[in-house]
Amino acid sequence: MSTTLQTSVEPHPVTTISSVGRHAGEVVVIRGWLYNKRESGKLLFPIFRDGTGLIQGVVAKNAVPPEVFDAVKSLTDESSVIVTGKVRADERAPGGYELDVQRVEVVQRVPEDDPFPITRKEHGVDFLMEHRHLWVRTPRQAAILRVRSEIEKAMHDFFDDRDFTRTDPPILTPAACEGTSTLFPVDYFEEQAFLTQSGQLYIEATALALGKVYSFGPTFRAEKSKTRRHLTEFWMVEPEVAYLELDGLMALAEEFVSHIVARVLERRRPELQIIGRDLSKLASVKPPFPRISYDDAVQLLQEGHAKGELEAKFEWGGDFGSPDETYISAQFDRPVIVHRYPAQVKAFYMEPDPKRPELALACDVLAPEGYGEIIGGSQRTASYELLVQRIQQHNLPIEAFRWYLDLRKYGSVPHSGFGMGIERAVAWICGLDHVRETIPFARMLHRLYP
Repeated sequence: MSTTLQTSVEPHPVTTISSVGRHAGEVVVIRGWLYNKRESGKLLFPIFRDGTGLIQGVVAKNAVPPEVFDAVKSLTDESSVIVTGKVRADERAPGGYELDVQRVEVVQRVPEDDPFPITRKEHGVDFLMEHRHLWVRTPRQAAILRVRSEIEKAMHDFFDDRDFTRTDPPILTPAACEGTSTLFPVDYFEEQAFLTQSGQLYIEATALALGKVYSFGPTFRAEKSKTRRHLTEFWMVEPEVAYLELDGLMALAEEFVSHIVARVLERRRPELQIIGRDLSKLASVKPPFPRISYDDAVQLLQEGHAKGELEAKFEWGGDFGSPDETYISAQFDRPVIVHRYPAQVKAFYMEPDPKRPELALACDVLAPEGYGEIIGGSQRTASYELLVQRIQQHNLPIEAFRWYLDLRKYGSVPHSGFGMGIERAVAWICGLDHVRETIPFARMLHRLYP
């Protein structure tokens, strides 16, 4: 193992693989790892990665000192190296450039008798998840995480450009937001606390202080679900706006989703290509999005059942399951917004439709291609008396919501907001089969390691 790694000034510029195009014809230094290697006679073709991309090196035996050729020849996958070489444009190479290697410093060589476990052969999902800390190094997984990062950047830019203020709600809460059956309890000194299901109730308070706010952080649902759409820990972005009603909320959601998809297409096209995403599907994600009422959605489902396209007949008054959302969204080439759900299947804090009180002023954005709900939102109940009634109907402890009721006593106004789980959005935009690949370390029903 080398002990000569230094952070002092290198004789040649240190660059990243993603930036080598700026140094064509120059000698540069790249700090990274060996991803793969092949040989052809007296030529070696090591492929290096550094977290920003891959680049193929070329090592000719007659062009370098013997110790350099031997050092490269003996490299094992994922050995960490500092490579010096001349950048050469080559249209045939991935990324359009190759590196004529001149020098290699081996920082740490992976031993041959204990090789890097993630190989280019097929591995089972359980094996890969057990080795998630290493699986994230592979090009596809790294590309997914870069897309996720871009989505998060786009999200912040969207709200910052529209004068939203980010406010951070607590993770430890005294009460439920979405339902008491999916809470993770935590001992909080002499009291019972819970990991947050949503920051919504708290950002309603900051919205009435600041006008337009959003939060972004981890949320937790103790759902005993094994579907491809669910994690027990996920990250959610939640905007909340004072004096915003349902129609304005749907417009905000439509603009938000369109902005994120456009940004990823603009800046992360190479990553989407590594993942194998059909870019034409994303190119159609532009406003306006179709908007249909819950009533219309039920009619679609019942017609699908009559045609034999759905096994079970959907009855008005129920909440949509994954097959229902998949069928509805499959009728459109872009996200569809479903609005005005039965109040009985929605949360206690949603404002009733004044024209039909049995409906809640709620909306869901369903992503196409079977990815289902990516956004859920609503106009919030503004009436103190009605909110008390709804809390009681849901058998929730009213004392835990005294502070929340204060928001309706002191300057209550119409206000609305939504939540978007980042993982579902990443899964849809990347075209993934399961949300477990959308986050560095997924937490699922039977997955707490690593």
